[in-house]
Amino acid sequence: FIFSPRLDNLNSSFCSVEGFIDSLQESKSLDNDTNVWMVALFDNEEIGSKSAYGADSTLLDSTLKRLQIGGNLTSFEQTVANSFLVSADMAHAVHPNYFEKHEDNHAPQMNQGLVIKVNANQRYATTSATSAILKVIAEKHDLPLQEFVVRNDSPCGSTIGPLISANLGIRTIDVGNPMLAMHSIRETMGSDDVHTSIEIFKAFFKEFSEVDSKFIVD
Repeated sequence: FIFSPRLDNLNSSFCSVEGFIDSLQESKSLDNDTNVWMVALFDNEEIGSKSAYGADSTLLDSTLKRLQIGGNLTSFEQTVANSFLVSADMAHAVHPNYFEKHEDNHAPQMNQGLVIKVNANQRYATTSATSAILKVIAEKHDLPLQEFVVRNDSPCGSTIGPLISANLGIRTIDVGNPMLAMHSIRETMGSDDVHTSIEIFKAFFKEFSEVDSKFIVD
């Protein structure tokens, strides 16, 4: 296990950056990839993301527009429509003393893999189509995934995923490593999940273009 303050959300930041770097070092296919790969790290998420450099600002939108070179009047909109966002925050692992707070089939466990977070009220931005893409990539590399849906009689937290998805209109999936004692001074997570997450992010950067080209959503 790992015990530390601020695992939420420094863990996801670390894993995504490490996966990004590893994918560049290991994959020659990215040399001919026409996609632009990014890792975006935002401040102020715990207080609503409403700041000049939070997720609910124009920072990501402005950055993407500055990267847009040439094209027609709708090239930016077309780029966003073809893009994919993995919103990585942390997830609540099932607590051994409060197992009844979770649904039987939605009780994420530490050291059992990255969690796909789903909510019908769009507190998480995951859809069936976006989760399918990540599942295909993870399965190809034999990497474990878990799924979480909050009980209907319990409140649900949220992430920056729905904010960015709504502001940009970008396909989004919400994921995170399972942990206990979120927001405490001694947060707890499984050490195996760090390696698994890095491998999933690495696989995503390397495999997304090929997998996405084979998906048709009617």
